Amino acid sequence: MPRPLARWLAACTTFLIYWLVPRYRRVAHRNLRLAMPQLTAAERRRLVRGVYLSLGRMLAEFAHFPEYTGANVSRTVTYDGFENYAAAVRRGRGVLFLTAHLSAWELGAFAQSIYGYPLCIVIRALDNPFINELVNRYRMLGGNRIIEKRDFLRGILEALKNNETVGILMDQNASLQEGVFVEFFGRLACTSAGMAKIALRTDAAVVPAFTIWDADRKRYRIRFDPPLELIRTADNQADVAANTQLFTSVLERYIRGHPDQWLWIHRRWKTRPPGEPPLY
Repeated sequence: MPRPLARWLAACTTFLIYWLVPRYRRVAHRNLRLAMPQLTAAERRRLVRGVYLSLGRMLAEFAHFPEYTGANVSRTVTYDGFENYAAAVRRGRGVLFLTAHLSAWELGAFAQSIYGYPLCIVIRALDNPFINELVNRYRMLGGNRIIEKRDFLRGILEALKNNETVGILMDQNASLQEGVFVEFFGRLACTSAGMAKIALRTDAAVVPAFTIWDADRKRYRIRFDPPLELIRTADNQADVAANTQLFTSVLERYIRGHPDQWLWIHRRWKTRPPGEPPLY
């Protein structure tokens, strides 16, 4: 289909899910009440509808991945702050992309490969093996590599040793075994500590990288921030917690700037500190 028609049909599909699967809608409203209690019910509804519209746009773009080339990718995705990423690569210790399920995260990683800078993507395999094979095949069309979560540590360390770039989505709920509690929208959220541990161990550059829909220009923008200064003291365990908080604060800043493009339908505050009641 032509891309505008594909976007329209994909948006219709995601809005159909919006109405037919109310549990995700309820989770989104609960999250927004937890994170932004000042919003009115009408404002929450507008943001939640924006989330589904954003997902629809990404679904359409994902279907068009085979059409992307170095000659046409800039019509849909442009760079902002590429010099920050280039400086991180020049350090020679590998690059960790700090990112989130914000806007078209799949498109950002794919466009990066089409521009000539492929990366390794840490993913959890989808439950349906046929869909999983299809999605991963599309992800790797431009040269990106997949690192499955079940074997992520070895894969990431190998990639960083070769001065490669690894993209990590660290905005989802973590278990008590793999996470630490940090502040996220004013509430304790169990967050994976893996990225902080790896960054401290390898001295890889941690670059915030987000793909954001620019409504005025009708295209996406990949934004790279300067590499973060890691917190280092004599207490490694405290450093892991402090840097996980640092990373989470960056995520929160971007989400606050584009709240209708983040995946509010995920139960982000599901894991609670021992003794606390569930929030969902």
